[in-house]
Amino acid sequence: MSDKTLTRMDLSEAVFREVGLSRNESAQLVESVLQHMSDALVAGESVKISSFGTFSVRSKSARVGRNPKTGDEVPISPRRVLSFRPSHLMKDRVAAGKKR
Repeated sequence: MSDKTLTRMDLSEAVFREVGLSRNESAQLVESVLQHMSDALVAGESVKISSFGTFSVRSKSARVGRNPKTGDEVPISPRRVLSFRPSHLMKDRVAAGKKR
C-alpha cells in the first residue's frame, strides 16, 4: 500500500490533462461534481456511479454503547452516517491491483 492520497487538486489536474479544459475550468468542474454529490447525499438520496460504487446515507438509531476502558454504559444518540458500497467491478479491480 502507498501513502499517496488522491486530492481535489489531483482530480482537477487529471481533468486538465485528459480533457483539455483550462486549470480553472477543471477545478470548477471537479468542485461542481463534488457539490452535486454532497447535496444529493444531504437530501437523503443515493449517489450511484456505474463501475465504481454507491454512496448512501443510513440512519442509525439510538443505542447503548460501552466505554472499553471502564465498562461504563454510554448512550449513543441517533445519527445519519455515510456509507460506500463498491461495485463488483471495483472490488475485482482493487483485488487484482490493476490500474486502467
